[in-house]
Amino acid sequence: MKNQRTRQGFTAIELLVVISIIAILIALLLPAVQQAREAARRTQCKNNMMQIGLALHSYHHTHQMLPPGSINPTGPIKHDGKGYQYSWTTQILPYLDEQLAYKKLDFSKSIHDVANSEVIFRTSPVFTCPSSPSGGNAYAGCHNDVETAIDIENNGVLFLNSSVRFRDVTDGRRATVMIGEVISTGNWSYGTRATLRNMSGLNSSKDVSFYREASGNNYYGFPDEEIAEEDGEVAIDPILFVGGFLSYHTGGVNFCFVDGSVRFLSQNMDGQVRLNLGNRHDGNLIEGF
Repeated sequence: MKNQRTRQGFTAIELLVVISIIAILIALLLPAVQQAREAARRTQCKNNMMQIGLALHSYHHTHQMLPPGSINPTGPIKHDGKGYQYSWTTQILPYLDEQLAYKKLDFSKSIHDVANSEVIFRTSPVFTCPSSPSGGNAYAGCHNDVETAIDIENNGVLFLNSSVRFRDVTDGRRATVMIGEVISTGNWSYGTRATLRNMSGLNSSKDVSFYREASGNNYYGFPDEEIAEEDGEVAIDPILFVGGFLSYHTGGVNFCFVDGSVRFLSQNMDGQVRLNLGNRHDGNLIEGF
């Protein structure tokens, strides 16, 4: 008799084990892929900020001062869609290879005027963070250290009708914030909280709450309850509230300093150091951050 060979193959149990192992490997691999993608997006975000920082330096080289953070005949700036309110972002367009967009702006009219619609509703890629799922403006100038309305007496480097020169940054350019990331609900060209913020917080719960109320979107799954005012705290006027910096990057926010360097600051950094970085001339020494 001839020996009959038994047919080799997978049993149902073996097949299920193989499928389970493959599923586990995919589950382990996906977070690593996501982290790699986020690292690439964060790098692109830093490159965007570096380009904007170079444009601000070029503007300073040409005009011997940084551009005004917001241009308006009166202050403080109200976030109500009224007024002249041209942002610093519109002033640096020629230095970002956006000369045509700059020429198409009608500076004889408000930035909110329909005559400027063609330009302002076209966002340059350099103003968009690749980590943002909705696009739109992602960068804002620093107008002050603590929360206060955008006005002519702010202590940042970009504020209402400002004309700050590098030599006015007496605390040192490497220790003074120029621009940072925001999750904006306004247009990239508006000289309001859409393009100006302060160092009152980084990814703070209060800023998240205002973002959610203004946009109707949640942020990182934060709870939907309103942020209550603390004891003795003055109620915030939403027309004047500016807020701190926000980003979609986990753990902190990218910043471009006056010297042109771009650094990632932890949202858990020392609060006093954070405020010092937003003030161009407070006279406080900063050891490290």
